[in-house]
Amino acid sequence: MMALGDKKDVLDAGGPERHVPVLLDEVLEWLAPQPGNVIVDGTFGAGGYSRKLLEAGATVVGIDRDPDAIADGQELVKQSDGRLILVPGQFADLETHARDSGFDGVDGVVLDLGVSSMQLDEADRGFSFLRDGPLDMRMEQAGPSAADVVNELPVRDLIRIIGLLGEEKRATSVAHAIDNARKEKPFTRTLELAKLIEKVLGRSPKKAQIHPATRTFQALRIYVNGELHQAAKALGAAERILKPGGRLVLVSFHSLEDRIVKRFFQDRTKTRGGGSRHMPEEEVPPATFENLTRKAVEARDTETDANPRARSAKLRAGRRTDAPARELDIHAAGVPRLAAFHGLGG
Repeated sequence: MMALGDKKDVLDAGGPERHVPVLLDEVLEWLAPQPGNVIVDGTFGAGGYSRKLLEAGATVVGIDRDPDAIADGQELVKQSDGRLILVPGQFADLETHARDSGFDGVDGVVLDLGVSSMQLDEADRGFSFLRDGPLDMRMEQAGPSAADVVNELPVRDLIRIIGLLGEEKRATSVAHAIDNARKEKPFTRTLELAKLIEKVLGRSPKKAQIHPATRTFQALRIYVNGELHQAAKALGAAERILKPGGRLVLVSFHSLEDRIVKRFFQDRTKTRGGGSRHMPEEEVPPATFENLTRKAVEARDTETDANPRARSAKLRAGRRTDAPARELDIHAAGVPRLAAFHGLGG
């Protein structure tokens, strides 16, 4: 049988690659895929990681919440000789998706926690503050939109969301400006909101390349899609579905995600508790992971020069032990408690 990598048309399945996978070489290094392995690609996107895993002889369960990604990936499914199972859904449910696909244990899990450039580049998806489009931002194209959040949430909740998820220092000013404007006319378009934020914050000469709306749009996107909740729940799901010796590789793109991943590995690799000469050492449960990356792995200059998106990427990896999985408190892991809104937050 011809290997997947032997056919150029297979590599190009699904049309031109609109999304360049970040830290691809490093992901493959730390996942170490082997023929016969079963690996969950929890953020299938344009299939960049999955293609290389298939070439290495692995079977891949690819998951994506974006219907467009699932539709675009069907050609690669056809070319994979049955080794790519593409599942519409959330990566927080990766354990369920793997079991439903016939696997009670897997050899690897990889997650790219950033939003896809395919989504950012399409004005109609409403993620961009540079291109006019509906104020949407829903990866699954269902449920409450960014416009719903902006127009309906109380000011105090907008302040908290923009401040915590966007790390915007002037969240109070932005939220009150939104509140005043929406009383006159509800927000429906991305540029309406972006221009208002720019008017409130102005442009810093020192950060001329960074649009003033960047942080607020980030906050809305994270909230609308429950990205931090998804990331934390996916860590627990990966812990439960990975076989002993299985590998978990995560690529994050901002401090909020990376903090959750870092805390998870710190907790799950701990082998001894704190203590002092006055207090006995606390007992800790058996470590469920062994750290493979002692510190975050970052992209090389050659990659960041070719793909600026890689500049903020950080990779962390761990190897599953044979200790039983534990319950995971997502808030203790770093997910903030936020206003509940039609299924969002909490």
